[in-house]
Amino acid sequence: MKRPLKPEELRIWSLVAATVHPLPGKATPKRPAPQTLDAPARIDPKTLKARSPESAREGVDDIEPNRKTRIARERDPIGARIDLHGMIQDRARAALEAFLGRAWDEGYRAVLVITGKGVQGDGVLRRQAPEWLAASHLAHIVAGVSEAHRRHGGAGALYVALKRKPRG
Repeated sequence: MKRPLKPEELRIWSLVAATVHPLPGKATPKRPAPQTLDAPARIDPKTLKARSPESAREGVDDIEPNRKTRIARERDPIGARIDLHGMIQDRARAALEAFLGRAWDEGYRAVLVITGKGVQGDGVLRRQAPEWLAASHLAHIVAGVSEAHRRHGGAGALYVALKRKPRG
């Protein structure tokens, strides 16, 4: 459960948000009405919209603990592996998406994505890969993502659980 933002955090966030500009050709988002910092904002549940399936997912769920254990102990086989070391972001994302499509087509249920840790443990691919896997166009393929066991790369690799391919 998320905690509400403190007034100081809300003030700092509004300063950061004011510096963001839309990409060329994109519409400027409407600005919300300013809130007072005295009372917390109230959300009316009647005004909330249901999330559409086309919208981007907020993140991919973790793999169920029992399934992750089976994958780590190789009781559920790792069907394929991809190593993204040394790739630039655009190439790595394209390679990852193509790899996932092929693995899902071949009926694999789990794959290993090796991102590396980066120079100081904060590699770009390591940070970006979970966001790429959460993309809405991969929602029908990716069931969950978890950090790999130490013998499979630890913090520099991810287990990706794939959904079953529909029969037909």
